[in-house]
Amino acid sequence: MLVDANGRRLWFDVDGVALAADGDEMRERPTVVLLHGGPGSFDHSYFKPDFARLADVAQVVYLDLLGHGRSEWGDPADWTFEAAADAVRDFCDALGIERPVVLGHSLGGMVALVYGIRHPEQPAGLVFQSIFGRFDLERTVDSFRRVGGDELAEVAHRAYGGVGPEVTPEEWAPCWQLFGSWVPGDEERARTVANAELNPRGIALLREFDLLDEAHRIACPTLVCGGELDPIAPPAALQELYAALPSENAQLEVVDGAGHFTWRDAPDRYWPLLIDFVTAAAAAERQRA
Repeated sequence: MLVDANGRRLWFDVDGVALAADGDEMRERPTVVLLHGGPGSFDHSYFKPDFARLADVAQVVYLDLLGHGRSEWGDPADWTFEAAADAVRDFCDALGIERPVVLGHSLGGMVALVYGIRHPEQPAGLVFQSIFGRFDLERTVDSFRRVGGDELAEVAHRAYGGVGPEVTPEEWAPCWQLFGSWVPGDEERARTVANAELNPRGIALLREFDLLDEAHRIACPTLVCGGELDPIAPPAALQELYAALPSENAQLEVVDGAGHFTWRDAPDRYWPLLIDFVTAAAAAERQRA
């Protein structure tokens, strides 16, 4: 489905209901807005079918970020984290989604972080899944070296640092396998609407990403979650982001034995903690209201 959100066309899909029949009344349920990774290389589709299980406790909204998937692309040179975050705010306003729980994974988590800082009045909760609050090239390269050795660390340095020859798909393939025991493969790629032209712009902006000094502005319950084996958002990066958030609202979960796609690597541990966070954030919002 497409919606006009403050002049931008954004695509979304929905699992579950916002109002559930409960005897003689209609019971409100939280809305979780999912923001996928990238830049340019993914859309919402890799969340499916896994995140449909959240529909047991919430309405689940899959959003293709600005510049991604089936949403409006525009000129890649105009894309910024701020524009993508503002589009999330405008999207919720356009659909009348009040006080959502916004879950962002990878690039989507970075967008969610910007969104929470710029629009602290809107979300009832935030989940920063597999992200950092500050890009650190040396930390990233060292993470790849620990799990993949010097050769793959050099490829990661070129890919994320923008130095040396452009990384080929053949060179990147073994690096991609280091992201966890499960990563999106041929099936997921086939159903993705990719905007390859956005990738260089997004990677360039990623190198400059540092919002640790602004994270204190977030005003809602926040879960920082990731896998201990994730080379792009290792435990040190998760802990650094967690420490920058208001302590009274923040929760940190590092899942042992899991990588970048934590819900796939450790489903038995991931889903209970996410469902508990969503239901607790919804309960806190009811109390606040």
